[in-house]
Amino acid sequence: MFGRRRKRGRHSANRGTAQPEAEFDGVESAEDGPFDESQAPNDGLNRLDLGSIRLPVPDGAQLQVEMDPAGAVRAVHLLTTVGQLTVSAFAAPKSDRLWPEVSGEMIAQFKSDGFRILRENGDWGEEILARNNEVHLRVVGVDGPRWMLRGIAAAPTEEQSGRATDALYTLLRDTVVVRGEQAMPVRTPLPIELPEAIARHIQAQQES
Repeated sequence: MFGRRRKRGRHSANRGTAQPEAEFDGVESAEDGPFDESQAPNDGLNRLDLGSIRLPVPDGAQLQVEMDPAGAVRAVHLLTTVGQLTVSAFAAPKSDRLWPEVSGEMIAQFKSDGFRILRENGDWGEEILARNNEVHLRVVGVDGPRWMLRGIAAAPTEEQSGRATDALYTLLRDTVVVRGEQAMPVRTPLPIELPEAIARHIQAQQES
């Protein structure tokens, strides 16, 4: 459930088996992240403010911004020595979980794309492992109050995939989600706003 990391972790004896879904009310107090803005810790951690999410960028990571044709930011990726990490936030129902539904659709899409699929119990519930000959993916979903956070770790090998997963877990635990009060259709990506310096840098690259 949101805000509280499950103790069994990804090395559980129950790994690979689905667990019964507990009723979600979106109000559990946060002992560990990711955090809703209303429960963000005053921990002094330096986080990159992207509007709807605040990310604690790992040391040495490079920022890669994905733009859509209309000029809006589609996604922000962190390129690390162990793989690519991507964290995205979406509008979700106030009193229900979104991740079980989304994960089922992602599994179907991965299978249609030729990926081999495993399901594994992780820190926040069931996670998706998708693999082909080129990439190893782990997809993690966290349901929060009126938002869902999705994290993806991508690595070229199984060995690097394990380290990328650990890096993704660390990233998610310290991420803050800023949902805002505006009404949004469920599944709408929460808008990403780049810091002015990064936005200027991207604009200069596009104009050169």
